[in-house]
Amino acid sequence: MLLDIDPHDPRPVYRQIVDEIQRSVAVGVLRADEPLPAAAALAADLKVNINTVQHAYRTLAQEGTAYVKRGVGTFVSPPPKENRQRQAVAARRIAEKMLREGFRHGLLASDLIAALQEIAPRRRDR
Repeated sequence: MLLDIDPHDPRPVYRQIVDEIQRSVAVGVLRADEPLPAAAALAADLKVNINTVQHAYRTLAQEGTAYVKRGVGTFVSPPPKENRQRQAVAARRIAEKMLREGFRHGLLASDLIAALQEIAPRRRDR
């Protein structure tokens, strides 16, 4: 499993791991009941402390993206009946990128929201 951890990203590393795994689930790279890498192996691959990966896995379980089988490992949770989780994760990921890019250009969140509201009605018709 490939995870993109950016040392310049302001999010904590555990949150980056959570977001990357949620993205992988949302786009279908990881499927329901598929095991996540062992925490020690992922920590070694990412060159981070194992506690960071364990924190990420606990967060994934709390948020419903994963479940733990004690003594066996951490697995991807089955998808909810609706596709809303996938859409919410994708929307959040895109929004975070948009905010970072906007902030780099001196824009406020309200500027970006106004621009989205302006172009959204035109895009729905296409």
